[in-house]
Amino acid sequence: MDLAIVIPVFNEADSIAPLLDEIDAVLGGRSGCDILVVDDGSSDATAAVLEECCERYPQLRVLRHAVCLGQSAAIVSGVNAAQRNWIATLDGDGQNDPADIPRLYDVLRRSSERVWLVNGYRRNRRDNWLKRLSSRIANSVRGFVLRDRTPDTGCGLKVFRRSVFMGLPRFDHMHRFLPALVQMQGGEVVSVEVRHRERMHGQSKYGVHNRLWTGIVDLFGVLWLQRRILPPGDKEEN
Repeated sequence: MDLAIVIPVFNEADSIAPLLDEIDAVLGGRSGCDILVVDDGSSDATAAVLEECCERYPQLRVLRHAVCLGQSAAIVSGVNAAQRNWIATLDGDGQNDPADIPRLYDVLRRSSERVWLVNGYRRNRRDNWLKRLSSRIANSVRGFVLRDRTPDTGCGLKVFRRSVFMGLPRFDHMHRFLPALVQMQGGEVVSVEVRHRERMHGQSKYGVHNRLWTGIVDLFGVLWLQRRILPPGDKEEN
């Protein structure tokens, strides 16, 4: 493999070690696979847990933000530090199943060169009704406005080429709009159904305010980019 797994975490002291155990069980026997956990300014025991995990997993690297900068900033830090050509992202709460990573990786590697992103699709979500409702509304509005033809852009499980990500515009909450951003650059996106599990530890960091309303506000910023970005290959001359 030639893959770096980037995991943003914030106050996931009880979830991150079991998740890393699962990743090691799925991918620990494969060469060419790194794990980068970005601790986004956690205030609990996450940093101490990760320090212990580094002793067990030589392929694990831990980056830490001094303060909480948000999930997109954590992903950017992880991708910047990655030394592999392909990137997989997943959430640190354990709701994404690491067993899906090789399947998404293989889909992307077997696809045409125009497919730049494989996006997980949580058809059967294991969240409470309010989170499911707010995400359904946000996905419907986003899909109608941006026409990105992606049923679940909020899924943390994604696989893409690092060079593609490095060329994307960066802003807070950009992780929710990766399919649209990739399509703006001329790439194609494939959605693949993945498993979704109940959260076993900790609390969700997203609610109606920062999942639904903030997402809708961000949507219009992406729409602005979509209408003004130059088509791939076009150049301006003075």
